[in-house]
Amino acid sequence: MSTLQELYARIRHGRKIEGIAAALLPFAADGSIAEEDFARHLQATQAAGLVNAVNMDTGYANLLTDAEKERVLVLTREALGPRAEFVAGAFIEGRDGEVVDLYRREIEKIRRHGGTPILFQTARLHGCTPAEKVAAYREICRGWERVIGFELGKMFAPNGEIWDEETFRGMLDIPELVGAKHSSLSKVVELRRLELRDQHRPEFRVYTGNDLGIDMVEYGSDYLLGLATFCPEKFAERDRAWEQGDPAYLELAEALQYLGNVAFRAPVPAYKHSAAHFLHLQGRLATSRTHPGSPARPDWEPEILRSCLERLHLT
Repeated sequence: MSTLQELYARIRHGRKIEGIAAALLPFAADGSIAEEDFARHLQATQAAGLVNAVNMDTGYANLLTDAEKERVLVLTREALGPRAEFVAGAFIEGRDGEVVDLYRREIEKIRRHGGTPILFQTARLHGCTPAEKVAAYREICRGWERVIGFELGKMFAPNGEIWDEETFRGMLDIPELVGAKHSSLSKVVELRRLELRDQHRPEFRVYTGNDLGIDMVEYGSDYLLGLATFCPEKFAERDRAWEQGDPAYLELAEALQYLGNVAFRAPVPAYKHSAAHFLHLQGRLATSRTHPGSPARPDWEPEILRSCLERLHLT
């Protein structure tokens, strides 16, 4: 275990940060997907300089039908243009069939629309040995140009799993796997991921999913955050300030973390409703409606989010 002094010495000043926002999927008053609001939000995120990630937890990947997820891919490509980069979730939980075949079919769908797949975990691999998990991922990724892995803590979803170090170390040896999102909400665990990455494959991207510790970018993580969909322009502004060594980074980062602490309080999955309220308060969405299967926040949620808007100068 490193000391605090050793950990702080690993801060990387002036680093260019790669930011990916897990896009909220908005809903209209009649319960249908708010397609125009969704397209505008994707375009605004792209214009801010962040990459969009769709069909993620923030986009109800575990609740959408196959047809709805396919529609999201179509809308994303139409909104962003023919060559724009985006990431999309490959979700297989609850489906019958061989794990490798199921993932490869999902990857093929995403690649057909020009997206980069990120592999949601399946509980069917939870009992496997590290060698078996790595072998499965090697076969899943075989031949694809770019695939992103995903460690998801169980506070987000029961199919998630935080790999042991042997498993993570094995994932670094899969050439098609170019990075992994890390959502343990533990800075210590993520710092160890960065240490292993730096030792064995420095070009591998660790995308922090820690909405309660967004300063992980200071230590070498990039990010794929649901929090970034709340205000992508402010995340981009923060990232530029860090790269330029601008002291404005400090207060902006604190205001964004305050928002994260409010929005990602227990029950954590209800953060999607917080996001819908926050974007509605900014005038970005016509309603604050969410997927009917997603947990809701209390009626007073907009009141506590207004203080977050004020700290970020979004009012």
